Amino acid sequence: MDDGINTKLIRREEEEPEGDLKERIWVESKKIWRVAAPGIIARVSSFGTLVVTQSFIGHIGATELAGYALVQTLSVRLLNGILLGMSSATETLCGQSFGAGQHHMMGIYLQRSWIIDLVTLTVFIPIFIFATQIFRFLGEDEAIAKSGGYISLWFIPFIYNFVFSLTLQMFLQAQLKNMVVAYLSALQFAIHLPLSYLLTFKLNMGLAGAMLSLSVSSWLVVIGEFIYVFGGWCPLSWKGFTVLAFKDLYPVVKLSLNSGVMVCLELWYNAVLVLLAGYMANAEVAISAFSICLNVQGWEFMISLGFLGASVVRVANELGRGNTKAVKFSIKVLLGTSVTIGLFFFVLCLALGRKLAYVFTDDEKVADTVTDLSFLLSFSVLLNSICPVLSGVAVGAGMQGAVAVVNLVCFYVIGVPLGALLGYLTNLQVKGIWIGMICGVFAQTITLVYFTWKTDWDDQVKKASERLNKFYVRSNEDGEQISNES
Repeated sequence: MDDGINTKLIRREEEEPEGDLKERIWVESKKIWRVAAPGIIARVSSFGTLVVTQSFIGHIGATELAGYALVQTLSVRLLNGILLGMSSATETLCGQSFGAGQHHMMGIYLQRSWIIDLVTLTVFIPIFIFATQIFRFLGEDEAIAKSGGYISLWFIPFIYNFVFSLTLQMFLQAQLKNMVVAYLSALQFAIHLPLSYLLTFKLNMGLAGAMLSLSVSSWLVVIGEFIYVFGGWCPLSWKGFTVLAFKDLYPVVKLSLNSGVMVCLELWYNAVLVLLAGYMANAEVAISAFSICLNVQGWEFMISLGFLGASVVRVANELGRGNTKAVKFSIKVLLGTSVTIGLFFFVLCLALGRKLAYVFTDDEKVADTVTDLSFLLSFSVLLNSICPVLSGVAVGAGMQGAVAVVNLVCFYVIGVPLGALLGYLTNLQVKGIWIGMICGVFAQTITLVYFTWKTDWDDQVKKASERLNKFYVRSNEDGEQISNES
């Protein structure tokens, strides 16, 4: 019986890589950075286009800037979190398929993710269509609500690029071809800046010009990825469109939902804490200081997300190959590298202290609050260098459901309530909220470390084999894909 892996996937009892420890670490590090570096470039560039657009809109008017900030912080973050989480199922399945040599299945998993993400995004589109009414309901100023509603409509063509850009990046990343994503993302940022200036000011299109340039530059990346995949640069993993993409959708939906919950609980954590800061006695200072620290943390988090992608690929690839020793060694090198980078930023945040605040503001009160938070910010940066790697390990193994429960308990049962208690019932104010956040992240870190340590990787190899066999579709010599049931 042909089950797609030459009767069955057998775990290979491979010896440790030859050479001394330094040589083995060097070899593994090259594999890690081959995935992490392009991922970091892509995420920093993508993040940069939103910042550039915000800067141009800020020169149009204060109301427009407030409307843009409102939509980006609430609506776009909401949808981005959902789609990023659900797309991580693509990382798990494509990564394990690549490791197992089932390259042609990767294209089918990619198409299944497109179907699921397109339906999911379309269900949430009313949030953007009726944004003005929603913002009014939330008690926002009428002018800001109208501005946010108008900008939300311009965001609709932009957010649909997430369906393809996120999944294509994970598809290419799983087969170690994501350098093209880095090139395209860097090109996107290079084009976005002059395009924004041309449309916004030179052609006097104002707000419409700024939002149009955001959509155009973002879709350029997707078009470039389509050309790369469809143009023959992925001959083993892309065999063309197939109706088999509609087969076995339920298990993929289940894995996608687990992934979505896992990521969303983590991404929305900071947003909930910002809302808590907004109810402080001196809310303007509290929110400003909190946001500045979160922006600093956010830039460092882009690097951490690169390592999250690397950990997904390395763990998924080695599980697909059945090599548990390589999985364990890769996790150790990933953690060591990420913690080293985290320690660098830890020291940097402590050394800069007050200077960080003046990059964003001239307000002395805000600067004082940021200075008070800098010590806590340093610890947050350090913890954020560990958690994404461990989350990536879970995604690579397909254990998103368990991590979703961990995130729910650590963030919303421990972090948020503790932050609220320390912020409102003591004199710590915004510092108390941040301490609560750190406690939640620390609890998550300890739990995931224990979770990773206790994982039976031999059992995970077996589960990966069962998962791949379940979804397997045969491919004949002509590249035609044939269902196992045929």
